[in-house]
Formats: sequence, structure tokens, C-alpha cells
Amino acid sequence: MPFFKRRVKEILAGIDVEINGSRPWDIAVHDERLYSRVLLRGSVGLGESYMDGWWDVEKLDEFFYHLLKAGIHYKQKAPGQDLFHYISNRLFNRQTLHKGSLEVIEKHYNIGNELYEAFLDKHLMYTCGYWSGNPAAQTLDGAQEAKMDLICRKLNLKPGQKVLDIGCGWGGFEKFAATNYGVQVTGISLSDEQIKYAKEFTQGLSVEILKKDYREMEGQFDAVLSIGMFEHVGPKNYKQYMQVVHHCLKDGGLSMLHTIGGNFGEQRIDPWFDKYIFPNGALPNIDDIGRAIKGLFVMEDWHNFGADYDRTLMAWWQKFDEAWPRLEPKYGKRFYRMWKYYLLSIAGGFRSRDTQLWQIVLSKQGIEGGYRSVR
Repeated sequence: MPFFKRRVKEILAGIDVEINGSRPWDIAVHDERLYSRVLLRGSVGLGESYMDGWWDVEKLDEFFYHLLKAGIHYKQKAPGQDLFHYISNRLFNRQTLHKGSLEVIEKHYNIGNELYEAFLDKHLMYTCGYWSGNPAAQTLDGAQEAKMDLICRKLNLKPGQKVLDIGCGWGGFEKFAATNYGVQVTGISLSDEQIKYAKEFTQGLSVEILKKDYREMEGQFDAVLSIGMFEHVGPKNYKQYMQVVHHCLKDGGLSMLHTIGGNFGEQRIDPWFDKYIFPNGALPNIDDIGRAIKGLFVMEDWHNFGADYDRTLMAWWQKFDEAWPRLEPKYGKRFYRMWKYYLLSIAGGFRSRDTQLWQIVLSKQGIEGGYRSVR
């Protein structure tokens, strides 16, 4: 047996995955070049070979659950690949104003609103739903409304207050908060596609949608939040982000940080995801956030419901797959395999608890008498 095949077989055997086995998480190999490609190019080789049809598996989410639960992505590193990402994240600011921060917009968020309408909920919330905290949230729409309501309650929103949403997406939170809590919401984004949709979606409400980078934001608000945007800020900018939030938040106000987080520090984003899905993205860890808020905020509450992201991603995948016949003419077969790999591999990651979802409530001087956690 050739060296590369033997080595891959040994690695997979250690995590209870067989080559050409019969279980849903066993891989079926269609091209023997897979083995050298994976060992030499790591996660990029694994993802690209799947996109090229070199291998399949009945349940990608279960395959990645086994892979990530065992920590293979930390133990088996491709030559040079992880060193490049370590150096680039440590030495360079990959999310610079008006350049690095725009790459993900063009590659991911501006690829067509019809795609996101096909697989997201009715509010187009592209972040984790809140299933576990609300027994009534049995649908994707319900889980996303429960998440938005949770955020409003954590921020103690009152009618007439001014709220800033950094990275507003398609305006789902803006519409929900303005309609249900009577607040005035300013949402900012860099995506022309999102801004166009958000303005139409929130028309007639006390909502303002601006094309603006968070580093350019001015004004004072009763509450400042971001939902799934901090992953695009980058480690070189975490402190500046918190300084902007501090500047924009009124004394006595509350801020909410809703972000995916990593257990470890240096592998901030998988190289395949960096290349194909979220260029220049980076997952913060607990130390990152702690350093960024030091001297600026009191951490009032830290809530982890990352396990709910597994269910959210599986709901997205089901809707994406069902909608694919009408999407295929525009996006093509390779895109389908790329997004299947993207959605289901992340589902496996959250299922394995390798990745977390945090909601962090911050105040400037501490809430007098203490903050009461909301769940």
C-alpha cells in the first residue's frame, strides 16, 4: 500500500472512520490522489478534493464530528500551511479599513440575496438561532425570533431608545427590535446587497441603514451590539473595535457582543474557509476578548449556547438543499459541493464542541446593584 494511503488510513482508523466503509460517516474515495493531496495540503487539500468530487460521505456533518472531536486538525498539520496562517495573523492586519475588510463582502455577502433568502429564516438572520432557551422555538423562524428577543431583553431595551447594530446584515434585527421594542435602530454594513435589502425590509420603521465601517462611526447610543460581525474584525483590531463601542455607548448603557469563538488561540480560522468562504476571518478566543475589553468595560454576562448552532446549520442545509434546483443555473455544481462542505463541516464542529457561540454583555462602569442575567 502506498505511503500516503497507508498514513491516511491510520489517521482515520484512530477516529473510527473507515475508507470505503458502510457507516454514514465513512468516506468513499473516488480518486486515489486524495491521500497525497490531503497530507501535503491539509484542510485546503481535503476541501478542494471534495469540491472536485474525489471523495464523498453520506453524512458530512458526522464525518467532521469524528474528525474535530478527536482534534485531528490540531494534531495533523500540512507542511507550511499552518505556519503561513500563524504568521499572517500574528504580523499583519488582514482586516484593514477600505481594503482587507471588503474582501469578504465581495466574496461572500454580495453573491446574491436570492441565495440567502433561499436558506435563511424570514428575517434573514445569518447567525445562530436560540433553540434550547425557548421550548416554543421548534422552527428556524421561531429560533431566530427567540434569539433576537433574547438580545433585546439582555440589553434591557425600552421604547424610544437609540440602538446601534454594527454589521446589520439584511436588517432582520432592526425590523424586529423597532417593531417589538419601539426603539430607533441604526444599522451599518459594507455590503451593497445587504444595504439595499435592509432598507426595503425596514421601510416605514424607525430604522436607519448606513454604508459605514465601524471605525468611522460617531454618535451616542443607549445600546450597541453586533451579531456575528466580530469574526470579521481581526485580532489586530479587537481593541479598536471595543474603543469605538465605548465611544458610542452612553454611560449607563449596555453592549452585546454575539460572536463565534474558538477554544485555542493560534489557528484562528481554517485555511480552506479563509480561501473559499470567509477571507480574512478570525475567531476570537477568551483571552482575545478579555484583553480587548480591559480598561474599557465591565463584563456583566457571558453566555455560551454554541450547541444550538449545530441545529441552526442543519436547518440551513436542509433549506439550501431543497432550494438548489432553482439556484443551480446561477451557481453551478462546484458551488453546491463547496457550500455543502461549508455548512455541514461547521455543524460537525459545533456538535463536537470544538467551536463556541458566545453572547457577552458589557457595561462601561458596571450596573449599579448588579446585572441580572437573562436566558
